[in-house]
Parts: sequence; structure tokens; C-alpha cells
Amino acid sequence: MSTKTVSDTHAAVIEDRAQLIDYFAGGEKPAERWRIGTEHEKFVYRTADHAAPSYDEPGGIRDLLAGLERFGWRPVEENGNVIALTGADGSVSLEPAGQFELSGAPLETLHQTCAETGRHLQQVKAVGDELGLGFLGLGMWPDKRRDQLPIMPKGRYGIMLNHMPRVGSMGLDMMLRTCTIQVNLDYASEADMAKKFRVGLALQPLATALFANSSFTEGLPNGQLSYRSHIWSDTDPARTGMLPFVFEDGFGYERYADYALDVPMYFVYREGRYIDAAGLSFRDFLKGELSVLPGEKPTIDDWADHLSTAFPEVRLKTFLEMRGADGGPWGRICALPALWVGLLYDSQALDAAWDLVKGWSIADRQALRDAAPAQGLDSPLPGGGRLRDIAGQVLDIAGSGLRARGRTNAAGEDESGFLEPLREVVRSGKVPAQILLDKFAGEWAGDLTKVYEDYSF
Repeated sequence: MSTKTVSDTHAAVIEDRAQLIDYFAGGEKPAERWRIGTEHEKFVYRTADHAAPSYDEPGGIRDLLAGLERFGWRPVEENGNVIALTGADGSVSLEPAGQFELSGAPLETLHQTCAETGRHLQQVKAVGDELGLGFLGLGMWPDKRRDQLPIMPKGRYGIMLNHMPRVGSMGLDMMLRTCTIQVNLDYASEADMAKKFRVGLALQPLATALFANSSFTEGLPNGQLSYRSHIWSDTDPARTGMLPFVFEDGFGYERYADYALDVPMYFVYREGRYIDAAGLSFRDFLKGELSVLPGEKPTIDDWADHLSTAFPEVRLKTFLEMRGADGGPWGRICALPALWVGLLYDSQALDAAWDLVKGWSIADRQALRDAAPAQGLDSPLPGGGRLRDIAGQVLDIAGSGLRARGRTNAAGEDESGFLEPLREVVRSGKVPAQILLDKFAGEWAGDLTKVYEDYSF
């Protein structure tokens, strides 16, 4: 989730609805300026007892952040607490229960993305070894109850934690017990955005299946392969889901702006603090009628903040976010952007991917999304068959898109090799969660503490 660093007192006040739409148009870039922004989260645990460290304790999250400053990271404070870091490799931030996130810099190639990931993991492991901390690559805490987890000192999280139980049964699990890998990608025009959005939404269940890695809750199998994805089904229906309107004729910036205006607010950020606006209407804010800030109208900064509080499977800001994957180990951090860059950043690959899914109905897409968390690659496909039946084809399309980009490393290798962890999933027929379940039932003999040996970075 976003980390706010400063109130921009010079941000333009929104006087006209057109400004909301222009915000999205401002993200348009020619293909030569398209970049890749990869975000990945991991769980932090004390190696002595596998407990999640608090922010303030000796050797806890605060000390972890401080230790990273030796690598050139600069601290970001909120109310006197360092809650993030910024640097050449993007930003390091904290999820609500201390999940540790790198929001990577916008990079030109996947080779750069994987190098960035490697640098980050080397740094956190170096500091973690000194502090007695380890880092776990899964989509959900496999053995922790909510009441065993700390809360980070970030103002927006207090508001969200208070609001979540009002609107869904699993929002607190989303905040406290999950980790994800995401990629942020650019678009050239409104039409290009719409096509990428549609392909991204339609194939998001495939990403959910390929990366499914959250099959345990509080020490036992939970009946899902991606419990993280299942959690989103009852987090907050007003701000989650598959967004059927994206597939309607004429979809574009204005329609997404209308959707975002219908998403209830969480907060307004002013002078270094978060003002609770949970459940209030941004439309009222536009009229100067927001009860917590009477007479005040929003700025473009407020609009950007509000957009960050919608959580659909694909999200539009001034770029598109692919949001369907569980957290996982190092190789899969690189594989997630490889999948989507391959599908969306080459015009022929994008056309081929759209041809594969354009005949699916709204009901088809929703049924696939509903099935993927529990059934993975065995999810029924529209028209018959299983999701596994098109998985290899989709990876072939992505591979062709990556080869067409022609972005090679010093050894002359293109980016398609980063898809290999996903090809192995298709070859084996087992998603990561199924392999974990097999280990639990077999070589681990029901001892889930082994996950800290096999799934740490």
C-alpha cells in the first residue's frame, strides 16, 4: 500500500471533472518510454522463535529499516517514526503487520528488475542476519493468528483496520496476513490502456493459479491454493473485484473515474496526518461538502490518494497494476513481471492474448476468478476444458512478446528465460501451493515449522 511522504500544499484544486480524467491521460507514454515497476512483499520473522517482530522491539522492524540506511536508503518519517525508505531502487515500505515491501524503480528491462530484486534481498538478509530476522516468501502467514501480529505506526492503517470489519469478514486478514507480487505497467493511449486492462483482468485468474502459494491458515491446510486471493472475495465489495464495466463498449478514463468516485473514501491527508473519512463520498468532497473538511475541495493529490484505496484485480492510476499473484521466492518475483510484460508490451502478443479471451462473457470471467483460488489450474474454462489447457499457450504468447522486445543482457540472453518458473509449473501440473501441501503431508510429516527452512529467502 502507498506510503505518503508529504502534503503537497501546491497541488491543484479540482474545480472541474475533466481534471479527474486528465489525471489518467497524464500517464500516457510512447512505447520507448514504457517502464516496469515491480513490487514484492515478504513476511519478517524472528529466527529464534518464528514470531513476527513488532516495530519498536530491539531487533524489530524499526531497527531493520535503520540498518538498511547503510546501503544509501533515506528514511521517511510519519509522526516521528521511520515508516519507509527511499533510494535509487525505489522505496521500501511497511504493510500493516510489518510485511516488508520493495516498490521498485521504473526500469527498462526485466534483467534490471531481477538485479534490483537481488540487491534488495541481499541487503535485507545482511541486516536481518545481524538482527536475528528471517524473511518468508509465501502469499499468507501459514501459522499466525491475527492477534499474534503487530501493527505498524502508519496513520492510514489505523483508519483501515477500524473500517474493514464493517464491510467484509476478511479485510483484516488481507491487511495483516497476506503478501503479494505486483507489476506496474504503462500505456500509450486510452485505447491501449483499455485493451491492456481487459487482457489483464481476463487472465488475472491464470496469474492467481500460477502463483498460488497460500494454502495454510494457523498451521493447517485451509482448503484453498491461494487463500490470499480468496480473502479478496469478502474484503470490501465496493472496492474489489473483476470490474465488468471494463469490457463494455466505450470503456476509458471517464468510466474508470466514475467507478473510483463510487468507491467510498478512507481518509484525507493534511499536514502530516490522516483524517478519518471512512465511508464518505469523494463526490461530496468535490462539492466542498465533506463533513470532516467542510468547505474544502480536493486536490489532485487527494484524487491520487483516493485511487490507491480501490483494490480491484487490475487497478488504474497513471499506470496499470496487475494484482492477482501471491508472494513467493526470488525466481517468481522476476517471473510475475515477465508474464505481464510479455503479454502487454508487444502489440502482436497483446492481440494474441486478447483473441484468446475476448469471447468470454462477464459470467465466464467471474466464474474463472471465483474458481482459481481453490482449484488453480484445474479451474473450469469458459466453453469447456481447464485453465491448465491454455496456460502453456499464454506463456508461449508471453515468451514471444519478450523475445520480440529484444532486450538482452551482457550474455546475449533475452527476457523470456524469466518465465521458466512458470513453465515448470505447467510442466509439473502442480502450482506452488500443491507442492507445499505435498511436503507437509510427506517429508515434513505435518511439521509446518519446516516452511521456515524451505521457503525463506
